[in-house]
Amino acid sequence: MKVFYSVIILLCMLMSSVKSYAGDKDQKILVVYYSWSEGKNTETLAKFIQEKTGADIFEIEAVKPYPSDYNKCVEVAKADIQAGLKPAIKGKVQNLDQYDVIFVGTPNWWSTMAPPVLTFLSDNDFTGKTIVPFCTHGGGGEARCFVDMQKAQPNAKFLKGLTVRGHKPQADIDESIRKSNGVNNWLKEIGVLD
Repeated sequence: MKVFYSVIILLCMLMSSVKSYAGDKDQKILVVYYSWSEGKNTETLAKFIQEKTGADIFEIEAVKPYPSDYNKCVEVAKADIQAGLKPAIKGKVQNLDQYDVIFVGTPNWWSTMAPPVLTFLSDNDFTGKTIVPFCTHGGGGEARCFVDMQKAQPNAKFLKGLTVRGHKPQADIDESIRKSNGVNNWLKEIGVLD
């Protein structure tokens, strides 16, 4: 019986430490995302997260944009992912070390993150930081997006990610996000919102 109570106390301590770690109000939060030009689903979700958390925001942009035609984009993205390509991206986050919690958003492309997100993760050191992944998809869920992010940043702490099915037109995902409590509940669950 004594062991049982010890285990319960230990579990409670672990659960409260994760929540307080993510929910520290003094921590600086950044939302980073890549969104394909057509739907802007990931951008819509990123801006909603930013609005709810008061975070700073940074858009990852490829130097050479992916085609705006869906079928051509799918073809190019598949080739880039199969080749392990890390395309050049524009700009950098200024003073990245000031951020404690970094939300990283991507569309699910061929069951993983978009290549520009891989570039961003590979170009920066997130040791000791907390990454909160999120993705939008057309039916494939998170697939390997979050696992592949963890592989790219093995020294970061990862919190539970969020997946949101994309809609077309873009106004539909905005309405869907705002009407459902899914994002708010997730932000509360990971300790970012009270």
